[in-house]
Amino acid sequence: LLSVGYATCHWCHVMERESFEDDEIARFINEHFIAIKVDRERRPDVDNVYMTSVRILTGGGGWPMTVVMTPAREPFFGGTYFPPRDGVRGSRKGFLTILHEIVAEYEADKQAVVSKASALSRRIQRAVRPSRPVGVPGAEAVVAAVRGRSRSFDWEHGGFGARPKFPRPVNLEMFLRYYRRTADPEALWMVTRTLDKMADGGLHDQVGGGFHRYSVDRQWLIPHFEKMLYDNAQLIGVYLEAWQITSDPYYKEIVVRTCDYVLREMRDPSGGFWSATDADSPAPGGHYEEGLFFTWTQAEINDALPPEQAQAIAAWHGVTARGNFEGRNHFFNPRLSAPVAAQLGVSEKELAERVRAGHRLLYEVRKVRQPPLTDDKVIAGWNGLMISALARAGLALGNQRYIDAAGAAADFILEKLYHNGRLSRVALGSRTSHDGVLDDYAFLAYGMIDLFEATANVKYLTAAVALHKTLENEFWDPKEGGYWMATAEDLLVREKPDYDGARPAGNSVAIGNLLRLHEITQNQKYRTMAERAMGTFGLPLARGGAGLPKMMAALDFYLDAPKQVVVVKPNRQADNRPLLQALGRTYVPNRVLLSVTEGTQQDAMAEVSALVKGKVARDGKVTAYVCKRQVCLKPTSDPDEFIRQLSAVDPWDGVALEPLFNEVAPKRGLYDKPRERHWDHRSGRWVRGPL
Repeated sequence: LLSVGYATCHWCHVMERESFEDDEIARFINEHFIAIKVDRERRPDVDNVYMTSVRILTGGGGWPMTVVMTPAREPFFGGTYFPPRDGVRGSRKGFLTILHEIVAEYEADKQAVVSKASALSRRIQRAVRPSRPVGVPGAEAVVAAVRGRSRSFDWEHGGFGARPKFPRPVNLEMFLRYYRRTADPEALWMVTRTLDKMADGGLHDQVGGGFHRYSVDRQWLIPHFEKMLYDNAQLIGVYLEAWQITSDPYYKEIVVRTCDYVLREMRDPSGGFWSATDADSPAPGGHYEEGLFFTWTQAEINDALPPEQAQAIAAWHGVTARGNFEGRNHFFNPRLSAPVAAQLGVSEKELAERVRAGHRLLYEVRKVRQPPLTDDKVIAGWNGLMISALARAGLALGNQRYIDAAGAAADFILEKLYHNGRLSRVALGSRTSHDGVLDDYAFLAYGMIDLFEATANVKYLTAAVALHKTLENEFWDPKEGGYWMATAEDLLVREKPDYDGARPAGNSVAIGNLLRLHEITQNQKYRTMAERAMGTFGLPLARGGAGLPKMMAALDFYLDAPKQVVVVKPNRQADNRPLLQALGRTYVPNRVLLSVTEGTQQDAMAEVSALVKGKVARDGKVTAYVCKRQVCLKPTSDPDEFIRQLSAVDPWDGVALEPLFNEVAPKRGLYDKPRERHWDHRSGRWVRGPL
């Protein structure tokens, strides 16, 4: 009997309390089954294999995952959460009854069960077998993916599909790259609509910052309240890119709030970052309630705040005596300040000041509550995503604190979890455990490359190269290309990840890393491996690849002539911040950056990248070189000219483009839906009113 879950999973805790801690059910399990408990965050390879079996058996999946298998570990029964007994939560059959039936079936005809399990195992093997390798598709694959995904866009509330709604930042990243190439305002509007609604809704912690895992409704109002490190890392990145494109200060504010939340509440004293915080909070009476830590009654707000602040918080967040979540209020932000200010008889500026002051006081009150559980595992790959986010945000915003935090996390992972070329996945206190999987190597290398660009410290580039060397030696499929999820082990199947979900697939990130390493080092091997890997997934990419948006971003990089940016200082005292801040304000996803100081440091950098050779600080000034395929534009020390050079975009060749608006919007009744604002590409500014 296999139960797979994770520490911050609400229904995992429910099933644990209801079934696994129930004396009668526990006794029956121990008498008739070998009970195995797996943390999916420690063993994602095990989780992926058996989740495939559950999806085949039931058509869906989720956690807790419950699987029954033969002694050969071949599954024949699967599901997710089961109530403990018949009738509980309206169920016809409870977990105990199901277990009795499974035991009876197995004892009555063991061979029939084994045959059923073998047949299912063959189906699992077919389901995870990669498609036949083909060539790398062209830009039409990205266009098809964006068009396909657009058809499920929620024009009213943003996001894709109905409910529940997950942020899935990789989708938004793909749409931004499409916008950059096509200047289609509708693609950008889909992203900004989604980002606005997520940031304004209950998915975003309006008091403490950071984002919860997903929303149970279309409106992004009521979340499942756990917070995951990987969600917040990726959302920092996509809000940062939206700010670079639009200059909307709200997106910059969200980046800062989320970075500050992570440094304040998710950081281990060692420098690494914890995995998650739970949805459930301790409640009076010894039980747990979901969201209790984050929600408020009207009386609690009135007790905590001066009257004018309580009044502003209530009006701004729609607080009522009845509440919007189990008798309590979970905050959302309407962003329509004029009518709220008019209702209170104050200016919009005064309203904002009162709300901010109220948030600060409520945060202090919240700190003395019993907090949700923190899952204090430090996972190598997830830390890689956060290292990337903080390094990129620090570079773009000129915030050294974020870069230093990224460096501290990287140094901790390299010292604690990386030995003799091999990476352990988990650090918990003084202990390390579990071999790293593809995601750990790829995500950590991803962060190291971004940290190298932010710090100009070659050791992080060297680390990225070494991590990819291990991937090549231990995870690469020499026959058909691409990377296996794990090193060879006696699992039911060996999987080659090909789905960008809440976290991107390791193959998608690894391909992007290879392309960036090629641009930095000019080592053709990296580009050749990237081509082979993309060819491995060529069929799903060419067919629209909606499941691989992160790989689509890598494909866009591959099809571009990425900008090779070198910034040269004449001496250590020279200030390169004006040029780096100009770069930070500019959306240039397909580029690499090398910052050097003339002399010893430039010579050392030249050992790993020929791009810096021959580049000088002209006239004793910090000088930027923007090059493509090692052919450079005129060197400049002028930030405005630097931005102009960076902003030039090569359109896709030979791709027929139709505006997304014409194809998709009428089907969604968009013309009947008023818009607060839209981005006007021609004027380069936000415009109020309908498009």
